[in-house]
Amino acid sequence: MANFLLEIGLEEMPAHLVTPAINQLVERAATFMKENRLQYGDIKPFSTPRRLAILISEVADKADDLTQEVKGPAKKAAFDKEGNYSKAAQGFARGQGVTTDDITFKEFKGNEYIYVTKFEAGKPAIEVLSGFKEVIMSMTFTTTMKWARHTFEYVRPIRWIVALLDDMVVPFNVVDVDSGRETRGHRFLGQSINIAQASDYVNDLEKVYVQADASLRKANIVSQIDKLAAENNWHVEKDADLLEEVNNIVEYPTAFVGRFDSEYLDLPEEVLITSMREHQRFFHVIDDSGALLPYFVSVRNGNSEHLDNVIAGNEKVLIARLEDAKFFYHEDQKNDIDFYNDKLQVVSFHAKLGSVANHTKRAQALAAIIGQQISLTSDQQMQLARAAEIYKFDLMTGMVGEFDELQGIMGEKYALLFGEDPAVAQAIREHYMPISADGALPESVLGKVLALADKLDSLLSFFAGGMMPSGSNDPYALRRAASGVVNILHANDWHLPIDIILSELVDEVLADDGHFGLPEEAANNLKSVINDVITFLTDRVVKAMQTEKIRYDVINAVTTGKLTDTTQMFTSANALLAHSNDQTFREGVESLTRVMRLTSKNPTEATVNPALFENDAEQQLYSETSLLVNESLTTDDLVSSLLGLQPAIAAYFDQTMVMVEDEAVKQNRLATLQIVSNEAEKVANFMALDVKSN
Repeated sequence: MANFLLEIGLEEMPAHLVTPAINQLVERAATFMKENRLQYGDIKPFSTPRRLAILISEVADKADDLTQEVKGPAKKAAFDKEGNYSKAAQGFARGQGVTTDDITFKEFKGNEYIYVTKFEAGKPAIEVLSGFKEVIMSMTFTTTMKWARHTFEYVRPIRWIVALLDDMVVPFNVVDVDSGRETRGHRFLGQSINIAQASDYVNDLEKVYVQADASLRKANIVSQIDKLAAENNWHVEKDADLLEEVNNIVEYPTAFVGRFDSEYLDLPEEVLITSMREHQRFFHVIDDSGALLPYFVSVRNGNSEHLDNVIAGNEKVLIARLEDAKFFYHEDQKNDIDFYNDKLQVVSFHAKLGSVANHTKRAQALAAIIGQQISLTSDQQMQLARAAEIYKFDLMTGMVGEFDELQGIMGEKYALLFGEDPAVAQAIREHYMPISADGALPESVLGKVLALADKLDSLLSFFAGGMMPSGSNDPYALRRAASGVVNILHANDWHLPIDIILSELVDEVLADDGHFGLPEEAANNLKSVINDVITFLTDRVVKAMQTEKIRYDVINAVTTGKLTDTTQMFTSANALLAHSNDQTFREGVESLTRVMRLTSKNPTEATVNPALFENDAEQQLYSETSLLVNESLTTDDLVSSLLGLQPAIAAYFDQTMVMVEDEAVKQNRLATLQIVSNEAEKVANFMALDVKSN
């Protein structure tokens, strides 16, 4: 058993790419070892901004031998007219590396076929591991670059490769870089060194100021920060994302404390934290009460030598930013909201979709429609109208122009300073939420409605402008917007008819002489893309359900039917899953499927005339179905009742021929079944459920 070390030495990678890259390398290495039948113990990852490395322990001396029985052509094709092996048989044997003498015949599903037993001896480990060249070159990244004369693209230029099986170099070459045993230490504190043994990797790099184990390096950073906090009786907010980023930009971390003048604490806390975290990668400091203190903690990529100079330099950069923020904060307050809101008239939402002011006008109309749907009070409607009128004004302030991460946040701050209702100010901040697929949702009712209106108009407008996402390309973050809509509706159990809401907006837009700022072409496309928007939202429901590991057939059943209410899709899925273990589930679904298939092929708008019934089963099914229609049932109760129709449906088909020659009787019978189908469609497309295993 041996250890295999692979290190890919690179120019500095962007911090956000380091962790995904090393995870990918581990996955690809595991796949490579399995596919090449080379047994091993485990794979230990290492990463810094300048290297991706793995140490594979307990590597076998050679790959496992392979004995494999391979099926070829049918026996009838194995011989020519003279009784000799045919070209097909000879070619099959040759392709498997054997001769026709090795051919045997075996029966498979009632027919005889050619078989050969193929043996492949396992290759020595060092020969197998040389194939890691392909592992390296097959890796993919969201950001790549070329270098020198190469057409090959990688996350960053490859500068060195270490590949050792214990003390032996595993030879291969990647874009003119030969594998070897030489690695590089810290860019300024270390130097190049040779790794004698694969197992020496971590200790050898430590000598040249590189802590290669990312998890230990992060723990070291946390320990240093905690020590500084304890020494000063502080609390340091160790934001997880910031900690991950800092860990991926240093190889030898040293934490230190800097300070800034307490006069800057007069700025909104969010401004200070954003200046420190987003722009400088500093951790902010608070006291026992949670109040921000005029200090920060940062992490240097190096040792403690000349640390005073490092601290002074970081303080100088931060203070310059805070001075800018202070200037913009006071300058922005010299004008009112209307001043900034008017400026939105000349800011493009998109060249094909008019201005931001036009977008907010459409969102305001949508917000009013949604507000009516959820029965907001008259006071709430007034607050919502004001929030929708001004919710983008802060985009034109100097502060947001300099610190774009603060959009919405400064909108709330300035709205309060300018005397707006706190509910209006909160909605302005919350309309951006969620900012990621699984991000926090708006808390206030007004914030939820405004967020929905803003996102729905973006979806409708961009679709009307012909700018739907394709493949992985989504430059306008429409998938995130759609996920936000679905998540807000689902979290609040809001069953909103999005198709009707969008249709009402379209009617208002088309009735307006200026089409709410939409160019003629986009305005004319609005009606035709509503179904596309619904489909797009449904796709987000599918993704969410897949994440929750919901059965694929249940997902298909609730998303491929006639439901347009995304929240109902979740409700229906939960109801179906809750009843999936019922003894009546399989037979009930099969009965409903039979009904839905018949009505889908023979839809009717006829009404039921009981006078045309010819047997008791018709009357029984009609009576039981009428009870469903006339009762106000929860989805769970509706599923239970629909499944309970199985005996009546079975009796109906036993005693009734639906497709008779008498057209009136046929339509009457189809009408009875159509009622059943219509009720079932309120839940799901039962035809998509797989009940074979139930």
